[in-house]
Amino acid sequence: MRISLFSVLLFFVVTASAQSQQTLPSVTLKDVNGKNKNVNEYAKSGKITIINFWATWCTPCKKELTNINDNLLETWQEKYNVELVAVSIDDAKNVLKVKPYIDGQGWEFDVLLDVNGDLKRALNVNNVPYTILLDQKGNIVWKHESYVEGNEYILDEQIKKLAGL
Repeated sequence: MRISLFSVLLFFVVTASAQSQQTLPSVTLKDVNGKNKNVNEYAKSGKITIINFWATWCTPCKKELTNINDNLLETWQEKYNVELVAVSIDDAKNVLKVKPYIDGQGWEFDVLLDVNGDLKRALNVNNVPYTILLDQKGNIVWKHESYVEGNEYILDEQIKKLAGL
């Protein structure tokens, strides 16, 4: 009797935790070249995916993305099959600054424009920078708000955990 009661309880705990896994909503944004992208497609890529909310007026945001791009991204892509997607929350009056900025930085990862705040609202993002990490199945497994120098190495540890290291 104890084993069957334990089995039933375990089933409910596992089922409840599986159902509570948060995934990306189906929100379509434009990239910096004007192409529509449904953010939910990134969750289906089978890759570890970083979604980073930022803005051109946010100095810590720009520093974080620059440090990731310059110091870690290439290794993450090669070793752990990581994809980085930056989501600009710049509003209509600032959105024209995004493409020149990323071109000047030489960023080659996808940059999406959330001008109306649709994705930001759907994921309850209140402040930037804000980083979301998706596992290979598209589940949101980690979130982090704000940035201080070195926080990218906390993200690095989370990625290594997902990669099984």
